[in-house]
Amino acid sequence: MDTINKQQLRWSAAACFAAWFALGALPAAAAGMYKWTDDQGIVHYSDQLPADGINKGGVVIDKQGRQVKKIDAVLTPAQAKAKEAEDERQRLIAKGQEDKSRRDIALTHSYTSEEEIDFARSRALLAVESQLKSAETYIADLTRRQQELKKDRVAYGTKPVPPTLDSELSGLDEELARQDKVLIQRRAEITAINAKYESDKLRWREIRSDQGKPAGPAASNTPPAPPSKGATSSVTK
Repeated sequence: MDTINKQQLRWSAAACFAAWFALGALPAAAAGMYKWTDDQGIVHYSDQLPADGINKGGVVIDKQGRQVKKIDAVLTPAQAKAKEAEDERQRLIAKGQEDKSRRDIALTHSYTSEEEIDFARSRALLAVESQLKSAETYIADLTRRQQELKKDRVAYGTKPVPPTLDSELSGLDEELARQDKVLIQRRAEITAINAKYESDKLRWREIRSDQGKPAGPAASNTPPAPPSKGATSSVTK
């Protein structure tokens, strides 16, 4: 046995398996045979998968030696966790590619020129810019009223200031603070709209450029030339 190397053992196992099928000596073959590899790299065929074979995995083959089912190896907790993380990463990559493809299709279906993208941007900005202008006008009116009330308050000097005046000034301060936040929000929306449509324009330009490129050379279906007579080849089992 020591003189028989692993290669010979593999070929012997394969030969025995073929002979058994040819002689019909394995009734369990009707339900499929198991093919598995041990720790020494030797391939085995049997009608039952041993415990260590289950841990390492294997395949089920039919009478013609064709694979009909794969049995995955049992993973350790660390391997299972790593596989789960990798599966999730691949899922996110696939989802990102799917979302990108969907956006590209919508982009090319929505616009036929860069001018149309600029027009859509102007239309989207129109409403927000109108709201911004209204807020600025409103703030100017509030500021003027606030300045008038402050002058009135100074005019009272040492006299008691009517509660209504202080109350109105306090309300103006609160409203001006709220409108300042509105201005910040509207300006941020304008920045976001400009960025979105600029990104859409660049992507639209890239897609059109790719569509205009000539297709690459088709893959040749011609089989490779056979090796010369002096050539040698080896197959690793």
